[in-house]
Amino acid sequence: MRLAGFFVFAVAVILLPILFPDDYFVTVVGIAAGLHVILAVGLNLLMGYAGQISLGHAAFFGMGGYASAILTTRFDWPGWLALLAGLLVAGTIAWLLARPILRLRGHYLAMATLGFGIIIHVVMVQATEWTGGPDGLGGIPPLNLLGWTVDSDQQWYWVIAAAMLLIIWLSLNIVDSRIGRALRAVRGSELAAQMIGIDTARTKTQVFVVSALFAAFAGSLFAHQQAFVSPDSFSLMISVELVTMVVLGGMASTFGAACGAIALTLLHEGLVVFEDYEMIIHGGLLMAVMIFLPQGLFVGLTQGVQRLWMLISSRRNAKACQAEVNTHAL
Repeated sequence: MRLAGFFVFAVAVILLPILFPDDYFVTVVGIAAGLHVILAVGLNLLMGYAGQISLGHAAFFGMGGYASAILTTRFDWPGWLALLAGLLVAGTIAWLLARPILRLRGHYLAMATLGFGIIIHVVMVQATEWTGGPDGLGGIPPLNLLGWTVDSDQQWYWVIAAAMLLIIWLSLNIVDSRIGRALRAVRGSELAAQMIGIDTARTKTQVFVVSALFAAFAGSLFAHQQAFVSPDSFSLMISVELVTMVVLGGMASTFGAACGAIALTLLHEGLVVFEDYEMIIHGGLLMAVMIFLPQGLFVGLTQGVQRLWMLISSRRNAKACQAEVNTHAL
């Protein structure tokens, strides 16, 4: 079922720019939604499947972005090599941070990750010699892949779409693997997981590093696509939005995280026309979804479709039985 869902999602992603080739909204919003999907799917592995709350995930997003920006503008590194360096930096810091910080639970863990995100954001603002400070860092060259320069919205759509599908595929494989089963056991009860032989500290460290790598990957793509980065792009509010995407789409569901990321991106774009009332409407819609679909958009809609199908099937069976009874009566 997951494989079928992946292929349906992939076909939709491929057909969208083909059906609307000159649609500015499709390319620009599609790029933003694709980056958000990568971030949300990675965070969902940590929060949804492992049950570890993180309110500082934008820090790893920023590490990837600033690594690509600094290495390409100040040291003339090729974009692909700067991207790999960003992954190395984010993965190393995540590994060093995971052991002490993931010993905490609940709101203590949330506060610790929040503090980490604030520290990284302050570094981005204060290290003006490297990051450009509050004004940001511009002049980032376009990404060059094997001699192909990605320098248009249409090209970026395909690059980010391919990256997004790769991340979703990797996430689905992780979830279906032994590590995925260990993550669900840790979320259920760490003590019970330890009693059946799962190294909970190692498992949590692994998923924390993987989630950080996904975020840094998105950050590097973001930096090259925008050709500019600033601390505002990786602020605390971005971390909160990422958590909202995961919860909105549906916890412990890869497609739910993707659905939440796309829905929130489209919501931001659609509410721009309301100007001063944007945040009020935005908050009201989120409250309504959480009240009427507490398990998230994807899970709620999927269950709704299943119930509708069962209702239709039961009515068909009832009609077939009634027709058979009428036939015997005649």
